[in-house]
Amino acid sequence: MAGHSKFKNIMHRKGAQDKKRSSLFSKLSKEITVAAKMGGVDVDANPRLRLAVKNAQSNSMPKDNIQRAINKSQAGEGDDYEEIRYEGFGPGGIAIIVEALTDNRNRAASEIRTAFAKNGGNMGESGSVSYQFDKVGEIIFEASVMDADAMFEAALEAGAEDVASDDETHEIYCAMEDLNTVSTALEEAVGSEPKSSKLIWKPQNTIEVSEEDAEKLMKMLDVMDDLDDVQNVYGNYEISDEILEKLNG
Repeated sequence: MAGHSKFKNIMHRKGAQDKKRSSLFSKLSKEITVAAKMGGVDVDANPRLRLAVKNAQSNSMPKDNIQRAINKSQAGEGDDYEEIRYEGFGPGGIAIIVEALTDNRNRAASEIRTAFAKNGGNMGESGSVSYQFDKVGEIIFEASVMDADAMFEAALEAGAEDVASDDETHEIYCAMEDLNTVSTALEEAVGSEPKSSKLIWKPQNTIEVSEEDAEKLMKMLDVMDDLDDVQNVYGNYEISDEILEKLNG
């Protein structure tokens, strides 16, 4: 187990998804539909669907939207979606992983390649950067649910491997196959649902980027966020609080 880390800004800029609520709901719906298509509509018997629904709920997605997405899987939708992982390099040589869920492989590849190329990066071959990441389960709780020491103990008891706490959140990491078990145990220990519970690509090491590279990177991530085919973007970058404040100012 390790203590505090600055993993917070590695995946997303704060508040970026709040501005894109409809886009976020669309991506969450797609994941629910595909999960239900692949493993059935019974949430209790389908771990991927259970995670997708939990993630949608933590992002305040209405129940009707969630049910509609599940129903779509039974109406033949989601048949042609393909899961593809793209890898590449961003400004300053940072490693980027893009997870896509698309019904048009050529369109997805073209748009993602363009997002890389126009923002100081380039798309690489499959496997070119993923070796620098670990696929793990991530569970996030608000910092207010309990203090850092108590969360550390609860996470250890639940079977987690790593915990990072700060003033805003507790981030708990576990083996990918243990995500549902650890998340459920923590939910009971804490007495509330996590903000999110999902599988992520966690970088083994991070690279601090300059202000100039950070500006290009933020633009690249915003462009990728806006692409319908893109579900998640991960990178091994770290942006200092000072630079973040300047760029968000």
